[in-house]
Amino acid sequence: MKKEIFAKNFLLITLVLLLIFAVCPRIVAAAGLFGAPQTVSKEAGGINTAVGYWYHEDTCQNGADHKIRQNMIYSQAAYGAGNIWEIYARLGVSDLKIFDVFSSADPSTATGKDDFEENWKFSGTLGAKIFYPFNETFGMGAFVQGTYYFSNFTDNVSGISGGVPFVADLKVKNLWDVNFGVGLQATLSCGMRLYAGPYLYYSEAKMSLSAAVPGLEYAAGNVSVENKSTAGGFAGADIPLAKGFRLNIEGQYADRFSAGAAISYTY
Repeated sequence: MKKEIFAKNFLLITLVLLLIFAVCPRIVAAAGLFGAPQTVSKEAGGINTAVGYWYHEDTCQNGADHKIRQNMIYSQAAYGAGNIWEIYARLGVSDLKIFDVFSSADPSTATGKDDFEENWKFSGTLGAKIFYPFNETFGMGAFVQGTYYFSNFTDNVSGISGGVPFVADLKVKNLWDVNFGVGLQATLSCGMRLYAGPYLYYSEAKMSLSAAVPGLEYAAGNVSVENKSTAGGFAGADIPLAKGFRLNIEGQYADRFSAGAAISYTY
């Protein structure tokens, strides 16, 4: 009876999260590793902490497509219970590179560089997951996760337009993303957990150039830029190490491939 009630609640929560994502995709939420569907907290309830690294690639669009790349380092604190549910928060720092965003479409404008680059801005992440075990080996889980960047990313470009030198700043403001996914998990005899599944993803930022330079994008100010692909897949392994420690390795693919790793400790 308890399993039937839990299965119904699990399905209801999953459908609600899907509905929230479909109806209101512009809520603030997260990036980075999704992790195994099952919590690593003690069954009786407790906290775990982690440190991790995430390499992210994606394609943003607003008329033109631009490849973006980020490197994130973060720390995480989580609380879960019953091997069923977990909530977590992260604090991270990340760089941002946008390729070819300073390339000029006007032959009268020449720039000194093509790519936008800015380093180490702080971000915050919130997430939650729920897990349903079919048996001792297999189970299924769902998660929602979101990230918001507290500071603007800024880079400047200089060049010549119509024979006149110029310097302009490009700002990336209010960068955030949200993810929702469902994953299947298999637990091996050694305690390793293998998992995989699909996810939905949405990212948005406002971009503005400080001067109206012919041939350069985002001169109109506060232009909304979004991710190109809204769905992808993820897979990973959660591996037990010394007592209390675990290593999580994961890869994700939407429009481009991203990957990372984290080491957690359960108290």
